[in-house]
Parts: sequence; structure tokens; C-alpha cells
Amino acid sequence: MRLIDSHCHLDATEFDQDRASVLERATSAGVQAQVVPAVTAAGWPKLREVCRSAPGLYPAYGLHPMFLAEHRPEHLAQLRAWIERERPCAVGECGLDFYVEGLDPARQHDYFVRQLELARDFALPVIVHARRAVDQVIAAIRAVGGLRGVVHSFGGSPEQAQRLWKLDFMIGLGGPVTYPRAQRLRRLATSMPLEYLLLETDAPDQPDTAIGGQRNEPARLAYVLDCIAALREQPPAAIAAQTSANARQLFGLP
Repeated sequence: MRLIDSHCHLDATEFDQDRASVLERATSAGVQAQVVPAVTAAGWPKLREVCRSAPGLYPAYGLHPMFLAEHRPEHLAQLRAWIERERPCAVGECGLDFYVEGLDPARQHDYFVRQLELARDFALPVIVHARRAVDQVIAAIRAVGGLRGVVHSFGGSPEQAQRLWKLDFMIGLGGPVTYPRAQRLRRLATSMPLEYLLLETDAPDQPDTAIGGQRNEPARLAYVLDCIAALREQPPAAIAAQTSANARQLFGLP
């Protein structure tokens, strides 16, 4: 099976000691491509080099809301120049996080909207982080208009998911869906249209239930696939084919 990890932070320091082995395990597990989103402007050069180091790695550049203290207004101008020069597969990771305390909502919103506008201007998909902020994210997407993308690690309601689909946004599911206690998320994974689903690991974060507490890595995407296939009572190969096609179409991957 050919899998695409639609969200993996392969440039993270957690992988600095064994990145080549992580990639080998991913390939052995059927993961043939990974989308690697940025979190801060300072990390863009390293992310670029990591993605150049091996085939099948596709960078996205953005400013993550959880790193708000590191962002500066000039980074938005730098992001525009970076996108013009590097031609990434997406803008992101960007979005809103109303779970972590101390992250000013107004500043988050400003950075988010400016990045949505860049994605629209460059006709690129956007990779969105939305934690306890799905309604606000939907409102911003609708206000800017002309967008497409994915809300990764989706944790909202079925009604919110439907509103995103109508706005040409997919949802990404990863390790959290493998936990039996995530009943609402598992119900969504069971019933949602496959054409709106992307698989992800968010490695090194969000490990699945079989490795809870350990470092996550892209090879674990196969476990996420098997879990969703079991929930839907469908062959894993069918879900792998559709979600990989979704990712290729959204991100313009070969």
C-alpha cells in the first residue's frame, strides 16, 4: 500500500539522531510521501534542508500559533518571499489555539488571517491547527474566501466537519482516533465521506494507543490506517488509496 503522511514534523530535534532510520521505517511501512509543515520562521532553513535530503518529503512554511512568542510582524513579509522563492506545497502550519494559556487571541488571529491571505494569493492549500477554536477557524476561512486546505488533528464535531467540507477543507486524523475513549472522533471516522479524509501522524507528537507516551514517527501511519479501516469495516487498501489520492490532489504531489 502507498500511504501519505499529510502532517509530520520530520525536522523536529527529536529526529536529529536517527532521521535516516526513521525514514527507512516509514518506507518499509508503505509511507511514500510526507508533508512537513513549519512552526517558526527560524526553523524554515532546517526544514528545507531536511526535505531536500530524501525523496518524498514536501515542505510547507508558516507560523504556528503555539509559538506566538517567537513570531514577529516582519516574519509575514519573510514568509511571502520564502513562498515565492521556494514554492512549497502549502502554507502552514498556522491557525488558532485557545487551549494553551497565555497565547493572545487577537495576535493569533492576526497572524492566522495574514497567512490565509498568503495562501489565497499564491493559490496554495493551507494546513490549519485548530484547538478549541474550530468555529473561529471556520469564520476566518469563510471571511478570507477562496481557500482550500486541511484542518489537521481534527477534534471538532460532525457539524463542524461538514461546514469545513463545504468550504473545500479536508480533515486530518491520526493517533488520537486510535484511542477507544475518543468516541466522538471514532464515530466521525466511521461515518465521514472518505473524499474528505487525510491520514497523519503529527510525529513526533500524538502517538497512537499502541505506543502511548513514546516518540511518534511516520511509520505509525500504518497503525492509524488499520484502526480506521477496522472502524469502517473496509479494506485498508481502499482507504489507503483514497486518502493518498486526496493528499496528492490537495498538495499537488506527484
